[in-house]
Amino acid sequence: MATRAAPETKVDLGFLLSQASYALSTQLTAALAAVGITPRAYCVLSKALGAEKTQGALAAECGLDKTTMVVTVDELEAAGLAERRPSTSDRRVRIIAVTPEGARKVAEAAEIVERVQREVLADLSPEEREGFLAGLARLAGGRLATPAPCERPPRRRAPRVAA
Repeated sequence: MATRAAPETKVDLGFLLSQASYALSTQLTAALAAVGITPRAYCVLSKALGAEKTQGALAAECGLDKTTMVVTVDELEAAGLAERRPSTSDRRVRIIAVTPEGARKVAEAAEIVERVQREVLADLSPEEREGFLAGLARLAGGRLATPAPCERPPRRRAPRVAA
């Protein structure tokens, strides 16, 4: 009786990217808790630092929807890390300005983010790391730069908590 070879296992790119993103996000969340900031707040503050950007522009750069961005900026204002100010070029427009305390938080958090990313990428050889980052950047800037229009876009579930 002839035996059949097992079918070749196909790579599930969606699962791998999702799993890696989730695991990295949780590692960053845990590490940044030491300085009292979330990855989302760090993203907004770091992109607003030294620039005159509106909430909408920052939301787009950070991949946040409008509601989440409003809540995030409200939290940053309450913590004294950012404030809404009139734009110098158009007084009708409000920009997000990082306070001196917010700038200190970004500097602290940047060191942590760099360390976590360095630790994660340490599992790859220098050549693998270079190829991985170059390929991922090309995908994220090209084919995967914008979601495809679809009637029912997928939603990300909250992680389950063990009972």
